[in-house]
Amino acid sequence: MRSPRLAALELRRFGRGRLPRAALVALLVLPLLYGALYLWSFWDPYGRLDRIPVALVNDDKGATAGGKRVTAGDDIVDGLRDSRTFEWHEVSDAEARRGVEDGTYYLSLTLPSDFSRRIASSSGDSPQTGALRVRTNDANNYIVGQISRTVFNEIRSAASTKASRTFLDRIFVSFSTLHDRTVTAAEGADRLEGGIGKAEKGSKDLADGLRDAKSGSGRLAKGLRKLDRGAGDLEDGSRRVADGTRTLADNVNGVYRKAGPFLKDNEKTIGDTARLVADSAGAVRHNLDVLVKLAPGAARTAHAASDTLDEVYRARCQAAVPDPVCPDLKKARQAAADVATVADDLNTLIADQHGDLKTLRDNLGTLQRQARALSDRAPHLYEDVDDAVRKIDKLNDGAARVAAGAEKLHAGLGTASTGADRLDKGVGTAASGARTLSGGLYKLVDGSGKLAGGLHDGARKIPDYGKRDRDRHTGVMADPVQLASHDLHKAPNYGTGFAPYFIPLSLWVGAMVAYMLIPPLNRRALAAGAPAWRIAFAGWLPVVAVGVLQVVALMAVLHWAIGLQMLRAAGTIGFLCLVTACFAAIVQWLNARFGAAGRILVLALLMLQLTSAGGTYPVQTSPGFFNAIHPFLPMSYIVEALRRLITGGGLGPVWQACAVLAAFTAGALALTALAARRRQVWTLDRLHPELSL
Repeated sequence: MRSPRLAALELRRFGRGRLPRAALVALLVLPLLYGALYLWSFWDPYGRLDRIPVALVNDDKGATAGGKRVTAGDDIVDGLRDSRTFEWHEVSDAEARRGVEDGTYYLSLTLPSDFSRRIASSSGDSPQTGALRVRTNDANNYIVGQISRTVFNEIRSAASTKASRTFLDRIFVSFSTLHDRTVTAAEGADRLEGGIGKAEKGSKDLADGLRDAKSGSGRLAKGLRKLDRGAGDLEDGSRRVADGTRTLADNVNGVYRKAGPFLKDNEKTIGDTARLVADSAGAVRHNLDVLVKLAPGAARTAHAASDTLDEVYRARCQAAVPDPVCPDLKKARQAAADVATVADDLNTLIADQHGDLKTLRDNLGTLQRQARALSDRAPHLYEDVDDAVRKIDKLNDGAARVAAGAEKLHAGLGTASTGADRLDKGVGTAASGARTLSGGLYKLVDGSGKLAGGLHDGARKIPDYGKRDRDRHTGVMADPVQLASHDLHKAPNYGTGFAPYFIPLSLWVGAMVAYMLIPPLNRRALAAGAPAWRIAFAGWLPVVAVGVLQVVALMAVLHWAIGLQMLRAAGTIGFLCLVTACFAAIVQWLNARFGAAGRILVLALLMLQLTSAGGTYPVQTSPGFFNAIHPFLPMSYIVEALRRLITGGGLGPVWQACAVLAAFTAGALALTALAARRRQVWTLDRLHPELSL
């Protein structure tokens, strides 16, 4: 019977009954307990540091430096909150001490009360270093203590760099300020030199000008005396004008007090009368031609009627016995006389116009328009008159103010005339002083030139840093050494970095347990006397088949459930199938050759591989024994190859590992075949083994 068929028969046994099937399922799932659970438990511990409770004590009271408030403690606390490095708990110093002691907090960070003062002292005469106090307790967790030292070193470095930048920035700002002020002083000295030179020349011109000013001040005094006399005349004239306007205002106000009430009370009557005059003028104007023709006859008729009534009146009313109608006749006689008078006046008017009806008509038109205008303005006549009276009153007030101003002008010009006399004397004194000033300024010109030259030389020697240059210099001096780190093939998290170590561990355990359920040598083949190599393959192939299923189950869970990302997924799966084949061959040989003791040897070999493979720390950091056995164990090559397949890098170690695993597999199968040949011979030890597991 061939080896694959024997292997299939061996696996078929697990389908008979519930317990064998459960054992097969457990066999397939067992590597997950080592691979998936181990990796899951610390897949990304550094990404969950914010769950570690750490006490934070901020006793810093702040300080003042250079007129600015320094709160270095608060700045660090804000930065720690933003970084979310740990789960920070702000407590008092006593609470932090108790918490670290009893395990409430893994560690504590304390910013002392004088922290800002010490940081700010870097710009003073007595600089001091600020200290961050860290309290740890390895009895709580040793690894956390190691991590915290690294984290707090970075915090200390960042705080030191920031403090240094602040200190150095002040130095460079001081340099820039000193440079700018020196340049300003030099420019001021240049301007001073030029100004003094101009002043020296100006002093000469001043002396010459003051001589001319002396002559002019005399003329000014004479002119002001004339102005003073003219101002006196102006004062007299303005006073007379003010007296006249006062008289006018008094007269107008007197008339207004009498006429004003009449105008206000008779506005309607005046308007009606004006309209009547306008209408009458219009009627006469339109009937002027008829009037001219009939006026002479009407005059004659009026005189005849007047004479007749006069004779009747004398005859009847001047007799001894007066007639009762005499009063009426007297009125009629008087009316006829009035009509005759009016007729005469009309004839006279017509005669004065020499028969020029156009002029008379124009005059009547003018009378009509003016009467109508008076009629329109009659409702506002009182207001117009009142407004005119107020304007006259304002004119009176203005004239009074002009008179008062003229009086003040006269007084001021008198004072100015006196001052001009004093000015004339003062200008003479100033002319003498200007000549003295010119001599002193000549000496100042030479000294200011030397001062300007020295200041310019000093400004060129003082460095001047702009903001960009200042930031660049302070950055370099505060942190002169930078770490240029470049990760060629970066693992995204802690679990990915350790996957090459735990995956082969789980597969080794899977092969080890598989041979607890599956015999390393097929009993039927041994009993039938089959060839040794066929017996070896018949015991190896079932475990390899189970191992491939273990690989598929393990990597599926790691990838889709936990999140393991593999750069070369297909290569990783294929390589792990080779790994499980190699492990199955080695475990088979140990079990086939040494029996029950072989299981102990399988565990021992596993421990040797775990400690010498360099899966956690580099093997060079281990004692010499582990460095010596490192090249002779398969897991050393497996770990290195899986790192290249999962994370990236050259495939040289992968091909080397494949060759090593193939050699181990072939060698283990050959040794198993030898063990199978020996097992075909029954001995007393096989019938009664000393140890059975």
